[in-house]
Amino acid sequence: MPGTYSQILLHIVFSTKHREPWIERGIAERLYPYVGGIIRTEGGVLYDIGGVEDHVHLYLRWKPDKPVSDLMRKAKSGSSLWIHETFPALRAFAWQEGYSAFSVSKSQEDAVKRYIATQEEHHKKESFKSELLRLLQAHGIEFDERYVFE
Repeated sequence: MPGTYSQILLHIVFSTKHREPWIERGIAERLYPYVGGIIRTEGGVLYDIGGVEDHVHLYLRWKPDKPVSDLMRKAKSGSSLWIHETFPALRAFAWQEGYSAFSVSKSQEDAVKRYIATQEEHHKKESFKSELLRLLQAHGIEFDERYVFE
């Protein structure tokens, strides 16, 4: 076979450090396209992004020849620097150290997009901590709850 063909779809979730509510609507409206630009620059395709004040959900297609960890390091460090430079009052802003990445079947794409689009409504009923633990369990990821949150 002369080429490499892949469809690596990921739902990635990460929060602000200590889940501080830094990402107000006006910031999100500018931050999300910036993060999308980083993902494009790195060779990925961002299909959807959303969240609330303390965390972000990404739905994207990634390349088979690059580690997701490299993408996340660049997306988080680049966007953090951008926030510091663009919003001087947010000099204390930081992302959490880690992230969660879940594989997505193309058949579940609409459900993931809908989930991301309804984050504000969703978080009126469920905390981020509860949401993340539920996602980890639903995807069969082994974890020790003592180390999931800072």
